[in-house]
Amino acid sequence: MSTPVTLTFLGGAGTVTGSKFLLTGGDRRVLVDAGLFQGLKRLRLRNRAPFAVDPALLDDVLLTHAHADHTAYLPALVKHGMSAPVHATRPTLELADIVLRDAAHLQMLATGDAIRGGYSKHADPRPLYDLDDVEATLPLMRPRPFDDDVDLGAGVTARWTRAGHILGSASVHVTVGDTTVLFSGDLGRSTHPMLRPRQTPPAARTVLVESTYGSRLHIEPEGPAHEVLAEAVSTTIRGGGQVIIPAFAIDRTEAVLHALADMMAEGRIPVTPVVVDSPMSLRVLDVYRSHPDEMVEPTGSEWLQRIPDLRLTPSTAESKALNDDHRPMIIVSSSGMCEGGRVLHHLARALPHRRNCVVLTGYQAAGTRGRSLAEGSRRIKLFGRYTPVAARVVSDGEFSVHADADDLIAWLADLPAEPETVYIVHGEQRSSQALQERIEQELGWTAVVPTMDEVVRVD
Repeated sequence: MSTPVTLTFLGGAGTVTGSKFLLTGGDRRVLVDAGLFQGLKRLRLRNRAPFAVDPALLDDVLLTHAHADHTAYLPALVKHGMSAPVHATRPTLELADIVLRDAAHLQMLATGDAIRGGYSKHADPRPLYDLDDVEATLPLMRPRPFDDDVDLGAGVTARWTRAGHILGSASVHVTVGDTTVLFSGDLGRSTHPMLRPRQTPPAARTVLVESTYGSRLHIEPEGPAHEVLAEAVSTTIRGGGQVIIPAFAIDRTEAVLHALADMMAEGRIPVTPVVVDSPMSLRVLDVYRSHPDEMVEPTGSEWLQRIPDLRLTPSTAESKALNDDHRPMIIVSSSGMCEGGRVLHHLARALPHRRNCVVLTGYQAAGTRGRSLAEGSRRIKLFGRYTPVAARVVSDGEFSVHADADDLIAWLADLPAEPETVYIVHGEQRSSQALQERIEQELGWTAVVPTMDEVVRVD
């Protein structure tokens, strides 16, 4: 392709949310990831701003994985005219079906709560999109295999390589004419407790690498795994309290339940009721079970059966009934950053009381309630009111399946050839800059931290 090929950073630049990267060459427009902005209000407002190009002009959308910050903007694009096919691995599309429906449901629920509570600043509050927009999006999905070049037409090909982050996650290698660009997506650690490990993708002239943990290293425990969780559960349950575990529905809930089953079997925590109050998590678990070929070992329900008193609450009535149950128990509920879903009701009930405990199990983005709790806030806003935080709050970082700084450097170093430029994305500014310094010093490569809406040539 003789015309310039450009890359525009429409999200995931200076932030860990809203990942969207637009490749433009001639009259071809390929969007890689379509994430929703979460957290800080200035970022969330971008969800409702006009898109950089007319969505009807997009030719293809390529997804790295199913998390909302990489997929949940899709129905908004379709609502405004996009009809382009959406390509991803089959597990990613199966999970995205769940994620998009949940995102629409949460927006509609939050809008209704704001109207009834009278705390919206908008005269006519409306969700970004609704379930009808999701239904219009799903027929655009096109499953793609790992490790095969897929011809998208007009000189554009794409290839998905396992990234080891969540089920179906991949790095995406895109060729536009003579130009090659590699998008890391979210990378997993060198090993994952359930999934097949990440693999090395083809070389590319331009590489985009995530930097969620670009300034951090995972600390391997010297003693038993998840000791923070074990101590928090034991102390709280024996003290008559409840343990609330906000957990992402995809991958994290499954890992938390696996750990709780192990600890009960080993006698590290008391045998106590465990409630999974997240219909989304239950649907995700079914998807994981349906792809045993992607697992280190098949994941059936055997380990779930090792939790003597496991309760699943798919219905709203069952969830509401928990409000009147003050017995010691563990409640696992989404969302992982405390930004929506049933966990908000559990937090509103549990946080004001010292006997209870909240265990955070993953990265908490700036501007989220989870970040506020992690940083020791004594009050958070729930349903238009400020709720005091008297409960104990702890973080168990061992659940993270994000590559740390060493993992990211190793992934780059394993590439078959040195790229011309590495762009460091999907990270807060400090993390991205720390990774930039390491790439320049240790690999001797040109590394750049792009700004939001920046346009660069990649041809």
